[in-house]
Amino acid sequence: MSIKKSSVIKALDKMRGGPLTFGRMIESIRKCDEISQVELAKRMNISKAHLCDIEKGRRNVTLARAMQFAKVLGYSPIQFAAKVIEDQTREVGLKVKITLEAA
Repeated sequence: MSIKKSSVIKALDKMRGGPLTFGRMIESIRKCDEISQVELAKRMNISKAHLCDIEKGRRNVTLARAMQFAKVLGYSPIQFAAKVIEDQTREVGLKVKITLEAA
């Protein structure tokens, strides 16, 4: 499985016209890759309702869960981790852009 390029994530940020949350990113990637909620939920071993709650921002995910999404969808885990951390900082009122790089 190849890791998809970060340009896709950057393009999604621009298309949304605002901050791209982890949930919106998952929804956008899922739709672009033509994966149904049922199929992705099955791959993630979670319920469709749980996935819907993540996509709509009603549920947050851990870094471990973000890594699982990255692996299942074939994207960089670093990008997914950065989005989770951005969401966490946004929730406490910090408006920052998180950039992670491999050590």
